[in-house]
Order: sequence, then C-alpha cells, then structure tokens
Amino acid sequence: MAPSAPSDPALLLHDAVALSGRFPLLAGVDLEVARGETVLVEGPNGAGKTSLLRVCAGLVPLASGRVAVFGLDPVRRRARVRRRVGLVAHASHLYDDLTVRENVRFAVRAAGASTDRIDGACERLGLTGRLLRTSASKLSAGQRRRVALAVLAARWPELWLLDEPHAGLDASTRSILGELIGEASSSGATVVIASHEFGFVEPLVTRAVTVTGGRVTAERTLETGSVDRLPFPVAPVPEPPAPTDRPPVRPLEGQVHHVA
Repeated sequence: MAPSAPSDPALLLHDAVALSGRFPLLAGVDLEVARGETVLVEGPNGAGKTSLLRVCAGLVPLASGRVAVFGLDPVRRRARVRRRVGLVAHASHLYDDLTVRENVRFAVRAAGASTDRIDGACERLGLTGRLLRTSASKLSAGQRRRVALAVLAARWPELWLLDEPHAGLDASTRSILGELIGEASSSGATVVIASHEFGFVEPLVTRAVTVTGGRVTAERTLETGSVDRLPFPVAPVPEPPAPTDRPPVRPLEGQVHHVA
C-alpha cells in the first residue's frame, strides 16, 4: 500500500460495526477527525467510547464498515499504525515482574520508537529515584497510570487516544496531563479523549462528539480549544525523533501488551 497522503484525516470511520460475540460494541459509527484536532468523545457508560478508541488502535477488528488511521487499516497495517498511535487505556497492562523504568523502556521499544525521551518523560511524571526501580506489582493504581502516561510522553506519537485519562490521578498529575495534552496539540498531534471530566478537558478540545448506543449521535464545535486559553503554561516541544528501522519488540508469550 502506498504511504498515506497528507490530506488523509487522522481518523476515519464509516458505518463501523464491531462485535463482541453477538453483542454490538459499535453499531455503525461515522466519524472523521482531522489531523491536529483535539476531540472529546462523551457519552454514558457503555455507550461505546472505549470500543471506539480500541478500534482506532487496531485492538478490535471491525465486523463491517471501514476504519482508517492516517489512511491505513489499523488491523492489517498494525505495525505501521502502532508506531504512530499511543493509547492510554483503563488497564495499564504493565509487566509486574519488571521495574517502572523497564516497563517504560519495553513499551517504547515495542512500539518501535526512540528511547531518547524516556528519562525526561519519567521525571516529568514523578517517576524518579527508588520508584523507578520498583517492580510494577507494588504500584498503586495512580502510579500505574503515571507509568502509562510516561510511555506516551516518551513516544510522543502522532495520534493520542486517551480513555478516561484522569482516573486515579491526583491533582498535580492531572495538571501535568493537561499540560501534555496542550503541548501535543500545539505540536500538531491529534488527540482524542474519552472522558467524563468535561470541566477539565473543555479548555483543550475544539470539538465534542457524543456516542450513544454504539453510534455517534451528536457533535458540537467548541471555541475554547486554544493553547492560549489553557490554565497552565505550555512549554515548547522538540520535534520527536524519527522512528527507527528496528522492528518492534514482540510481547512475551502469554502476555497482553497495550499500544501506549
């Protein structure tokens, strides 16, 4: 397949249907997200928000319809899409027998990204000193979420998929997350956030999409999605290093590895 053209949207779903057995996770989603957009996906629990993000990450195949990420099928072109997409999901999927730093390094290398940003990302998320050398089995839920965010910050992908990213975070880390989202947006990355925290993400997003019953049922444009209006400073972000030619590291047998 030829490389995706610059005009391809970051995300495109057309009549997308995804199933779990006979149960519809998505029931015909139509959605387009342009490159550089920051979009909120909202809706009640069980509406299909998580399934939508997992489909876009290539973790759930479609039963029918179409999904394209930067013009690529995220299942058939999983390795190429994986390098460009980062997902922070409900579960962190860390390896309990590895330390914090080992988990971050493994996930970054598995995605085929450079390891140059690991130390800075860990420090920014408060993963320093003894905590870096602590095994994941001893981490709290909030600490595990910080490790997942450190992976995202170390990779700095083109597409950020964030599923309830504020869950389990203290106020300080929520502010850091807001800074990261703002910086990602200002650097040209595309960000899709599934969240109930509208008051916190509203200054960050340019559009809100409502999902109900596995379908996009409404959307609205928000005029607040500007880094000039963020309640915190946004630092300049260096260009992310070019992807290496090293093939992605395969997850250990019997383990589940997440995209982010």
